[in-house]
Order: sequence, then C-alpha cells, then structure tokens
Amino acid sequence: MADTMAGTARLILNGKSSQVPEVREAVEALREEGYDLQVRVTWEAGDGLRYVKEASQDGVGRLIVGGGDGSVNEVVNGLMRLEEANRASLGILPLGSANDFARGLGVSFEPLNALRTALGVSSRAVDVAHLGEDYFINMASGGFGAQVTTSTPRALKRVLGGGAYALMGMFKVWHYRPYSGLVRWREGDREDQIEAPLFLLAIANGSQAGGGQQLAPQAKIDDGLLDVLVVRHFSSLSEMRQLMAELERIPENGDFVRTVRTSRIVFRADGVFPLNLDGEPRYLREFEASIIPRAIRMLLPPSSPLLSSSSPARAETA
Repeated sequence: MADTMAGTARLILNGKSSQVPEVREAVEALREEGYDLQVRVTWEAGDGLRYVKEASQDGVGRLIVGGGDGSVNEVVNGLMRLEEANRASLGILPLGSANDFARGLGVSFEPLNALRTALGVSSRAVDVAHLGEDYFINMASGGFGAQVTTSTPRALKRVLGGGAYALMGMFKVWHYRPYSGLVRWREGDREDQIEAPLFLLAIANGSQAGGGQQLAPQAKIDDGLLDVLVVRHFSSLSEMRQLMAELERIPENGDFVRTVRTSRIVFRADGVFPLNLDGEPRYLREFEASIIPRAIRMLLPPSSPLLSSSSPARAETA
C-alpha cells in the first residue's frame, strides 16, 4: 500500500506522450497500489504554468512532469512564480528526445520506476538559476552549441536522440562564425573577466546539454553555485583539434577552455547571441545569470550524481 503521508500527487503530462502505453499502464498500476495520482495533459504553451498554479491552489504536495527538458523548464518557471511555501515538490518522468536534465539526475527512463521514485522518496532542496525574466534548472548554453540545438529538426531528434546534435554540428561547422562577447564573474573577493570571440558559453546548474554533452561534469544542483564553461574561438584545424582535446578533459584553464564556479555571471555580446535555456531558445545581447540556492524541492533517486552529500532529505507531509 502507498505511503499515506505522500498525499495527492499530480502528473503534468506533455500531450505528445499522453497515449504512450507504458505511461498509461504505469499510472493505472500505481493507482491500483493505492497512490492518489491525478493526471493533467498539456496541449499548448502555458498549460504547464496554469497546471502548476492549479496544483498549488488544490494543495497538491507532489508534482511530476512527464516530458522533455522544455516541459520541465515550464513547470520550474511555474513553481518559481509561487511563494516558496506554496511550491510542490517536483519529480520527473523523462519522455522527451534528449532528456538531458533527467539523464544527469540519474532518473529512470522506465515509466513505472520513474513514477514510483517520485511518489516514494523524500524531497531534496535544489538550486534554480535565474536569467532575466526566466528561470532554468539545468543549463543555459550559448553560441554555436545553442545554435545547433535550436536548429536540429524535431523529427531528427526523435529518430536519432542525442546523435542528432552531433550530426547537425557536422553539417553546420563549416558555416560557423564566432560570437564576440565579454563574460564577467566574481570568485570570492576577486572579479575576473574574459573578452574574446566565443565558440561556446555554458552556464550550468546541471551537468549536460545538447543531447548528452557533458559540459559541467562536476556540477551539483544543491551547492549554491553555477558551473560556467567558456570556450574560445578557434581559427585553424589544429586549434580545433586542441579545443576538442581540452573539452574531453575540461581543464580549469586551458588555451581554449576555461571553467569557473560562481553564483553570478554577466555577459554582453557585440550582437545578438543565441542562448538555449533548458531547450528553450532565446536571442539576447546581454544578460545576467545568478543562482537561487535551495529554491525548490525535488523528488530524486537518493544516489543521484547531481546531489551533494550535504543536502538533507525531507519527508513529505502534504
């Protein structure tokens, strides 16, 4: 029998996945076990925000988002529009094409297992990043990487999964142009900056983006810091090879790759800069990104690689 302390849970399910047999079977099986699991299906932009507000008004303690990174992003933005005391704990049922955040978290891709985890574990406090009027929980990637991710055809993503991004990258790299910009941050009492043509800028709370690219392998979602990856422009084939070699090991400070850990970063571009927030495209000339520590609570596998050992679990009482 389900833990009665878990109370009502609600699954916000992307409409494209509403007829997946494994999802329907998992929901029915858990209801038969005694879980109070309700379902809401999204059909258009804004539905996720509306369902989050509705869940708060109804006193729902656990929200599970069934979809990809974009669906998770919309629900996180909905939660951040509420007062902290009114935010439900968030679980994930991965049903997208890339599912970068879920993969980094170690969430099961088997619907019954993913739902059972979200219904049964205690919640953990995690950070959320803030950029302009938007929030993101996994990663904002800018420059060439964001351009490739945004332009990859949706059908190709579904067929090839993460491999679609690499394929599209090969098609586009010969037409690549750098994005000139200034990146500024603070580490402790010292301010630092980089002003250079950029190949890629990644501002990470989670560890990966772009269909499985590990851009911040040391990131934790509960440490109060952003992991920033700055990749400079290359101008020759030999420099590109060196850049790729540095990305393989992601050094703290190489010739082309620089990593930074900070709670706030400011960026200004010479022109329009393509930016991808958890799979959602933006085009900005300047922005400031910061971390909001322990902003929401998530329902995650206890052994999730994105959790630090200092993040205590909390039993749900809603």
